[in-house]
Amino acid sequence: MRAVVQRVARAAVRIDHRIHAAIQRGVLVLLGVMEADGEQEARALAEKISRLRIFPGDEKPIDRSLIDVGGAALVVSQFTLCADTSKGNRPSFVHAAPPERAERLYEHFCACLREQGVPVETGCFGAMMDIELVNEGPVTIVL
Repeated sequence: MRAVVQRVARAAVRIDHRIHAAIQRGVLVLLGVMEADGEQEARALAEKISRLRIFPGDEKPIDRSLIDVGGAALVVSQFTLCADTSKGNRPSFVHAAPPERAERLYEHFCACLREQGVPVETGCFGAMMDIELVNEGPVTIVL
């Protein structure tokens, strides 16, 4: 799995010019599911993101986790994170999981985040979405 995690003051997903999901303080997670990924990878990544210390603490600018600050996650499926650009200029997506499997693992990842106590909002798997965010910091981590 590949994830881009952005610390946000707020984030929203719009579909057909309407807000589909939105969060306040927390993280926007863009998630790509690879063909070799399974439930173990989804669980491990969810646990990592929920405990990733990227929020300010009392004494340090980056010291608290999503769980520590009571933040939410907006999780958006993004198969383009699975792109292979090693040959030519056209990305290849041969290593991305097939859509049915990717959606199942995306949902499992979201469930695992919820099990960690993180409120989770989601995009709409496979839909054309507009993502709005205020990246706080900016803090962006690629996992």
